[in-house]
Amino acid sequence: MSISKYAVLLIVGISLACLSACSTAKGFGQDVQHTGEYIEEKADDAS
Repeated sequence: MSISKYAVLLIVGISLACLSACSTAKGFGQDVQHTGEYIEEKADDAS
């Protein structure tokens, strides 16, 4: 393989890694948000 083919493969690999990391971070953020809403509801119920 030539160097340019390696460069394309490297760029594609990095892009895929970034996209999967973004999905994971978004999902984690949503989980934290839902947990915060649950805690807020329970605190309101206790008041």
